[in-house]
Amino acid sequence: MKTTIRVLGAIALGAVLLSATACNKLRARDQLNKGVQSYKNTRYEEAIGHFQQAVSLDSSLINARLYLATAYAQQYIPGADTEDNNKMAQQAIDQYKAVLERDKKNINSVKGIAYLYLQMKKFEDAKSYYRKAAELDPNDPEVYYSVGVIDWTESFQPRMEERSKLGLRPEEPLKDKKVCASLKQKSWDSIQDGIDSLNKALQFRPDYDDAMAYMNLLYREKADLECDDPAARAADLKTADEWVDKTLDVKKHKAEKQPGAQGITMDQNK
Repeated sequence: MKTTIRVLGAIALGAVLLSATACNKLRARDQLNKGVQSYKNTRYEEAIGHFQQAVSLDSSLINARLYLATAYAQQYIPGADTEDNNKMAQQAIDQYKAVLERDKKNINSVKGIAYLYLQMKKFEDAKSYYRKAAELDPNDPEVYYSVGVIDWTESFQPRMEERSKLGLRPEEPLKDKKVCASLKQKSWDSIQDGIDSLNKALQFRPDYDDAMAYMNLLYREKADLECDDPAARAADLKTADEWVDKTLDVKKHKAEKQPGAQGITMDQNK
């Protein structure tokens, strides 16, 4: 008899727990829906509150975490290096990572993390997540483009700092062989990686004019480090100029395809 009572009690407790869980899931979806409406109306702080409640009520609700991460990211201001602003970005990253713990192939989370690390100037972290995005979607030109941009940034900044110390004008070659060798050791592989990445981007989007523009910039980086090979420097600068021409040509064709690009034409039948 006592055993029967214990079994019935356990069943009743299980039913109560299941009912509470189901109730929490419904409440979580209600909070998610309210959060989406607030988000669509650009009331991001209000949306964050709803998404936080949704996650608290049902930690397995991936869409709530995705929206929460996106809402945090919307509050982040790129370039503003303050504690509160960086905290907002980190909260977004944490939520994206929580999604990836449940769904390792969630590419929106991977790209969201990569973008935030890029804006925070955590370039190696950003590059790592863009590479993960490329593994998930190898045909996406934008992830290869982003890697190329990072490679250029990591090369350009230290080179310009050294040129400034040497008092060089923009058109002057980098003649200090010691400085050149040091920069080459630091940046040469990144420059080549950037060129390779942009080539992949252009493979999937042949009219990717932004990628073409960075090809020009990367070849100029490469040229400036060809300190002991004037012929290679000249060849790189020639290639850079060719990419400028290609970029302008693509931009021109795109502009011509825009509605109204031909101007106003008169109706000859009137």
